[in-house]
Amino acid sequence: MEYWHGGSAGNLLDDSADRRQYRHTPGHAVTSQHLGANTGASLISTGLAAYEIAPASVSPLIQDSLGVSASRAGLLVGVMFGTAVIASLPAGAVLDRTNSRRAVAVAVGALIGACVWGWIAGRAGDYDSLLASRALGGGAFVVIWNGAIDVVSRAVEPGTCATAVGVFTASGPVGFALGQSTSPLIANQGGWTASFLAFAGIALVGLALFWPTSRGLGESDSTAPSVQEFSAVLRNPAVWTVGLLGFLAYSLYLFVNSWGGSFLTEELGYSLAVSGALVAVFPAIGMISRASSGVLSDRVFGGRRRPLLVAAFAVASPLVVVFSQFDSLPVLVASLLLAGFAVQIVMGLSYTYVREVVEPQVAATAVALQTSVGLAGAFLAPIAGGILIDMAGFRSAFLLAALFAACGAVVTWWAPEPGPWAVPADHDCASNISADSGFRVSNR
Repeated sequence: MEYWHGGSAGNLLDDSADRRQYRHTPGHAVTSQHLGANTGASLISTGLAAYEIAPASVSPLIQDSLGVSASRAGLLVGVMFGTAVIASLPAGAVLDRTNSRRAVAVAVGALIGACVWGWIAGRAGDYDSLLASRALGGGAFVVIWNGAIDVVSRAVEPGTCATAVGVFTASGPVGFALGQSTSPLIANQGGWTASFLAFAGIALVGLALFWPTSRGLGESDSTAPSVQEFSAVLRNPAVWTVGLLGFLAYSLYLFVNSWGGSFLTEELGYSLAVSGALVAVFPAIGMISRASSGVLSDRVFGGRRRPLLVAAFAVASPLVVVFSQFDSLPVLVASLLLAGFAVQIVMGLSYTYVREVVEPQVAATAVALQTSVGLAGAFLAPIAGGILIDMAGFRSAFLLAALFAACGAVVTWWAPEPGPWAVPADHDCASNISADSGFRVSNR
């Protein structure tokens, strides 16, 4: 079985003949039980994302309560990204050798423990203990995220895989918006640590729905990957190509989220409240774009990944330039909305894409590597952006961010295109195949 990898516009947009040759046979139909599994997983992820971002919106309260600097308060969010970068790949290797459904349940237990630990540490004024609890939460994050993607993927037929995963990944921006908007309100009633317990409750409700509706999912259909197969994932150029796309998308996403508000306040003179409200539309639109990324790829583009991703990066690049060069409020809002929509299409679709370029028994490892590489961009972008802003100013930094997006379009142009028609009839959505753990280029 070959994966077509074209470098021309013709190969990118016109492969109807190949699609006729490699049509897939549907796997199992989507049932209410499978919808429940996706909904439960999304609720878990929503609570997790809200817990992850919660300290950012109550940072002044944390600084006053614990007597720490702004940078140390910010580390309470950053430590989760840093831990996830380190833990993601080992977690994926474990998931390939175990039942993803059970691993998610155990990780939710660890998350709830981290939330309770953080609540106790915060109330006691113990910053170091609070930071350690957040690190535990970061470890739980990668197991929940990678494991849930594996389970959700197995719940649907191949033709709707990207749609299902896209809907699940939309829980990330939903949780971010929830955490940013409600943490201050919760803090007014029960203190800034109370949000940890509230968001743990959402994850617990999600687990109560996820566990019964995901029964029968999450068990690997093949033997656990050998050391050689695991190593093959790390040597697979297609995996690293898709990982680079995730790195560029997450870098742009976190850069705008981190520095967009400061740019509007310091350069354009908007108040903190107005700047925050404006920049909030950038991640918030991800509720739509991440969920629709799979629908667009599966239905509009016939299962092809590359055309949609090329378009997303190509649209995001000039919009970031527009945002940093024009002062009109309607233009600012429109550019943030459209750029946020475009970049989060990449973030939503990349997790399905990377599964399709590896052997089925190492799919969770590939997703874990994708998570690790993407979150490395999320961790580094705000830091590198701050340094660049200090050296050259906001507008130059945003121009460089736009160049990153343009690089994403170029990389995607040369990326492999597996396509759902390359999935054999006896494999479900989670069981995508590759040629020798890589991809072969067609001679056409």
